[in-house]
Amino acid sequence: MKKVLKITGITLLVFLLLLLAIPFVFQSKIKEIVKRTINENVNAHVEFSDVSLSFLRSFPQAQVNVSDLVITNFEPFKDETLATAKSISLNMSIKELFKSADEGPVVINAINLNEALISLKSNKRGETNYDIAKDSEETESSDDSKGFTLDIKDYAIDNSALTYLDESSNMTFYLTEVNHSGKGTFSGDISELDTKTSARISLKIDSTEYLSNNDIKLDALIGLDLTNSKYTFKENKGYINQLPIEFQGYVQMLDEGQEMDLTFENLGSDFKDFLAVIPKAYSKELEKVETSGNFKLKGIIKGKMTEETIPTLDINMVSDNASFKYPDLPKRVENISINASVKNTTGLVDDTYVDLQTLNFKIDQDIFKSSAVIRNLTKNIHVDAHVDGVLNLANLSKAYPIELDNQLTGILIAKLNTNFDMEAIESNAYQRVKSDGTLNMKGFKYDSEDLVYPIEVSEAAITFYPGTVKLNKFDATTGKSDIKANGTIHNLLGFVFSDKKLQGDFYVNSNAFYVSDFMTEDSTENSNNKTASTSEDFKIPAFLDCKIQADAKTVYYDNLTLKEVKGNLYIKDEKAVLRDMSSNIFQGKLLLDGYVDTASKTPTFVMNLDMSQFDISQSFTGMELLQSLAPIASALQGKLNSTIALSGNLGADFTPDLNTIDGNALAELQTTEIKPKNEALMNALSGALSFVDFSKLDLNNLKTYLTFEDGMVNIKPFDIQYNDIAITIAGSHSFTNNMNYSAVLQVPAKYLGSDINRLIGKIDDKAVNNISIPVTANITGTFNNPSVKTDLTSGVTNLTKQLVEIEKQKLINKGKDQIIDLIGDLNNTQTPSKPKDSTSTTKPTSNPIKNVLDDIIQGGSTKPKDSTNTTKPKSIKDLINYPKTNKNPKTDTIP
Repeated sequence: MKKVLKITGITLLVFLLLLLAIPFVFQSKIKEIVKRTINENVNAHVEFSDVSLSFLRSFPQAQVNVSDLVITNFEPFKDETLATAKSISLNMSIKELFKSADEGPVVINAINLNEALISLKSNKRGETNYDIAKDSEETESSDDSKGFTLDIKDYAIDNSALTYLDESSNMTFYLTEVNHSGKGTFSGDISELDTKTSARISLKIDSTEYLSNNDIKLDALIGLDLTNSKYTFKENKGYINQLPIEFQGYVQMLDEGQEMDLTFENLGSDFKDFLAVIPKAYSKELEKVETSGNFKLKGIIKGKMTEETIPTLDINMVSDNASFKYPDLPKRVENISINASVKNTTGLVDDTYVDLQTLNFKIDQDIFKSSAVIRNLTKNIHVDAHVDGVLNLANLSKAYPIELDNQLTGILIAKLNTNFDMEAIESNAYQRVKSDGTLNMKGFKYDSEDLVYPIEVSEAAITFYPGTVKLNKFDATTGKSDIKANGTIHNLLGFVFSDKKLQGDFYVNSNAFYVSDFMTEDSTENSNNKTASTSEDFKIPAFLDCKIQADAKTVYYDNLTLKEVKGNLYIKDEKAVLRDMSSNIFQGKLLLDGYVDTASKTPTFVMNLDMSQFDISQSFTGMELLQSLAPIASALQGKLNSTIALSGNLGADFTPDLNTIDGNALAELQTTEIKPKNEALMNALSGALSFVDFSKLDLNNLKTYLTFEDGMVNIKPFDIQYNDIAITIAGSHSFTNNMNYSAVLQVPAKYLGSDINRLIGKIDDKAVNNISIPVTANITGTFNNPSVKTDLTSGVTNLTKQLVEIEKQKLINKGKDQIIDLIGDLNNTQTPSKPKDSTSTTKPTSNPIKNVLDDIIQGGSTKPKDSTNTTKPKSIKDLINYPKTNKNPKTDTIP
């Protein structure tokens, strides 16, 4: 016995070792089989990381595992991924592993697909990426194969997903969290397949989402007629969310498509079944909801699905006198009536339509009624709708567990008929849009984190006309601002039903408009009544394309108060253009044109300002831009006229970034006085130039031209006058108040000290009264901490030259007069008398002595050298002391 057990044990051990070893021996064989099978059956590029074989997991069957499968398409979807799978497990007989290529197909008993993602796509030309199976004729001719013979006893798809995109109809269909299993036999002509399926389903056509992550379940016994490719639903029960549905009928595959004859209906008739269709995220816990009334869903789908036709449709949903109430909410929705259907009687897809005959309900005393017919769903959608009712917006969240980002309040009163097609809206053919009726709103309040303060609309009234919508009244407040508006909206339906911009012309009035009520504040600031988020910079809404004619009594912007603000505002493409804007400010008049553009990441602006009769002190104290252009002007009292053209970037607080500003300005001062108290620059100038009283500068009618670029303000030279001193000023400063200026003062010499005054007194000549010396004051530092340095060196040198020249010319003229007198005397004594009988008309020749002297006086080449004293004064001091140092009195008259 022991020997038998021993032999048996050894035999089992050898067999076990063989089971472990054989997969390694046949590993390459398995890969060859998998590759051959794939290549024989698909037109696509297939990759996988590994193929493994095991006899132990499913003994006596063999199990083949394909890991990390990736299938990519050929043209016209080249390199697009059709499918991926983490693993595919195939269960088959061991003998199938030993078949050669000419022994026929491999028979697979069971398949398990794990974490597969299949992406199906149909482009606008009708081409599909999933038609990759080779034709049967092609496979047979290539290998004389009879193809796969599947005898599947068990199969499963776990944790997988499917996506279908149809570009021609702009439809997207998603199945996620797919778990499907089935048991059956495929080898016979007639068989059955027992399946269980669960998934989440989403369906979106154009911009309308018909199903949103709804749960579906289906347990179905499907009869298989493989000879006729007919699949019949025998016993089945499905769920959409929690709505139970039974299916009956069949689907048969044809050469031109499919033929189907299906009927379905919900098993119960409770209104709770209708709520069950709504996604769980919105319907919440249905088991606790109180409901009354009935609900019935029934449908017939019958006909052929081909390239030209679809099955006829007759799907109806009816509910009468129903109600529901959620246990944790105070309001009940009652008197609910629903009568809706989806129909197609011709089999042509364009003839499918939705007929919402009735959708009525009541909350408290508010009754809302509506109906609509929507036709031509696949092309140019046509809508014919009617709305008549009252709706308290605050009751929506009190009666239904809808999660709103921001609570709504207000009474909506609508009585509206509208008839339009989407093509008319998209092409702005508003003559085809036929709407009439009214829409009124009272006590509406909207709050959002995108707003600084809630918007409260006390009353709004809208009248609908064919092609246009008239805004008759709009009274609103936000923060401390009030807004009243009326106007015309040109494409309200285009804005609501498509991606069109909101176009219109509006007239807006305000008694008090605070810009800060619409601007997000710095995140460091804290205020309990503000809800705005500071995560994003302010943007002009991209959906606006309108003209606004504004008239505001008072506008508050930062620390500025603008009165009687009027003008036109054009908003388009995230850009606001100002035209003919005017305002009273700083006791003067402001005109401006320009724009603000927020389309780019950094907002930019271009602005032209015309300022007339501004109070200088107020404007330069209250307006940061003017402070930066000319900080010293805050010390002035009077009136200012100026034109400013500037452009640059805007900061996060929507004020100009001074370091980016380019432009120019022309300023004119009128009736100006200087009040230099507490002005550091004025005090520094007064200390350096004590002979100038800067409070008495004549600035009347002063004009100056400025340019600014790259954060610098450059001032072209301009002249001002102080008594008999002319002053020329030029230079530049930065917007951070760093200065580099020069002021050149033409100072009369009489202001420049005793030495010069003594010399001027010695020189008795009228020309001395016109002598002035240029004194340069170099101004650097900042306006709050200035540095003023004067430069007299070049001025004194110039003055010395002038005085020496005057004295020289004076002495030369005096000596010349004396010599001329002497020459005259010589002429009188040396010229002979003219003969009395002479008839000659020849003029007497010039005196040669006089000519020589003139040449000497004028510095000619014949001027005799003075060897006794040729020293001339070289400075003011030398000139003053010159008569004392000259040792030759005979030559004093000619230095």
